[in-house]
Amino acid sequence: MTSNTDTVLIVGGGPVGLVLASFLSLHGIPSSVFERSEGIPKDLRASTFHPPTLDMLEQIGVTKTLVNQGLICPTWQFRDRQEGEVATFDLSLLKNETNHPYRLQCEQWKLATALDALADTDDAIDLNYAVEVIDIAQDDGGASLTVQHADGSKSHHHGRYVIGADGANSVVRKSTGIRLEGTTIPELFLTMSTDYRFEDAIPNLANIAYITDPDEWVVLLRTPTLWRIMVPTDPDASEADMYDKIKQDARIQALCPKDGIYEIEHSTAYRVQQRVANRYFSGRALLAGDSAHLNNPLGGMGLNGGVHDAINLVDKIRKIYDGAEAESMFGLYERQRRQVCIDTVQQQSIRNRKMMAAKTPQERKLFHDDMRAVVADVKRHHEFVLKSSMIASLRDAEAIN
Repeated sequence: MTSNTDTVLIVGGGPVGLVLASFLSLHGIPSSVFERSEGIPKDLRASTFHPPTLDMLEQIGVTKTLVNQGLICPTWQFRDRQEGEVATFDLSLLKNETNHPYRLQCEQWKLATALDALADTDDAIDLNYAVEVIDIAQDDGGASLTVQHADGSKSHHHGRYVIGADGANSVVRKSTGIRLEGTTIPELFLTMSTDYRFEDAIPNLANIAYITDPDEWVVLLRTPTLWRIMVPTDPDASEADMYDKIKQDARIQALCPKDGIYEIEHSTAYRVQQRVANRYFSGRALLAGDSAHLNNPLGGMGLNGGVHDAINLVDKIRKIYDGAEAESMFGLYERQRRQVCIDTVQQQSIRNRKMMAAKTPQERKLFHDDMRAVVADVKRHHEFVLKSSMIASLRDAEAIN
């Protein structure tokens, strides 16, 4: 058995797991990371980094790398399919609150790649790919993992704590009996990516645009190389229908007609959930990121919330290693991150989805008028972007004792 009484065992080597390892190393705490994938998947999942996340990542020196590889977006907007631009929000209002008063559009695998490079040169991080954690145990002396390797062999690892950063189907969460409570959103979310330049075809289009419509809302997100289109999709539709290029083209043409068909580089449909774990820790096992909470992607809060979990948790572990009582520190982590997730992140993402799909003319007018009024009032505008950028939720968490 590989054993180090100071090591933190991390299950999941995605962005959240690698942030955990990097920040633990910053405080001199060793970690072992176990990831099922053979390497970093270069998929088109989360792509939005909020200002405070970029501020936090400066501590480990990866923010500049992300900014150089991403697209700086100082504004984002609500639009309407019939009316066009409704309200555009200006993140430069946050210039006194953050070093990065903008959203950064940068695929999450670029963060994982930068962190992987850090781990390669860091003796405090033992990073293992292509391994599956098949058993987790804990006792008064620590936590242990049984890991199966690609060749079928097994190894055993012992550490002080184990953190689940292993997503919605977390083996760490399941090993503790912690429940992921909430609901599944009825429709699927379909994303399609194309190199078509929507910014040249749609007047005053921001790089991040949430487009309301009673029949089919749309999200348009620009990355450094592609535009991503997200639409709700009938969960009973067949895969052949969802991925049919002609039908996908028709959906984009309905948004932005053009000559010729859209070249769709990539598409995927996925089920979305709104769920929060009923506990964030049990004994020596802890949860962070998607293993602790799942929310719809409207607002870009999933990956950012996971990074915020990780950095909050590392701060608590650092204090424990310095002599603080573990149960007290982990209880504080749970209160801060779980409560903020329920009160802010979950509620805001639910509200975003409800606004996007408002059905009646009265609901739509009320929403549009309110957004225009927010932008027109500097104080309300500032408060709104403070909240949508997740700065407010971090301050709320810090106020919880």
